[in-house]
Amino acid sequence: MTSQRLITGQPAPDFTLTAADGSTVALAELRKQGRVIVYFYPAASTPGCTKEACDFRDSLGSLRAEGFVVVGISPDPVAKLAKFAQAESLSFPLLSDEDHAVAQAYAAWGEKKNYGKVYEGLIRSTFVVDPDGNLSLAQYNVRATGHVAKLRRDLGLS
Repeated sequence: MTSQRLITGQPAPDFTLTAADGSTVALAELRKQGRVIVYFYPAASTPGCTKEACDFRDSLGSLRAEGFVVVGISPDPVAKLAKFAQAESLSFPLLSDEDHAVAQAYAAWGEKKNYGKVYEGLIRSTFVVDPDGNLSLAQYNVRATGHVAKLRRDLGLS
């Protein structure tokens, strides 16, 4: 478990999680397909998370053409992720991290503030993992709206 934010150049914490379709997805296997965009989102089927997921869905073809694989991780159970994936026609893996272990390893689980209340929760974050398993980008507290466009700019993509 880590509470210190990850930075570019560090090894990405490895993970194996269950996907919305019931399969097991491992970062080590995803890396064989190219650079991996790992994005953490708080809750499936909420307005911001839906907007962000659909943005990734709509950009998936161009990201794949640039050599990227996309995977979303949330603390939702597999059944909720399956409904979300089906409802929004999401064609990339959504992974369940119910115990927050992977989010904690990426420092994407921690203290949040909302309307003056302080609580523990998922911090919307995005990481890019290179084929060697190192972070080439680490972003915390990203905005759901316009995130993929900003990510593309940050990665030097058109």
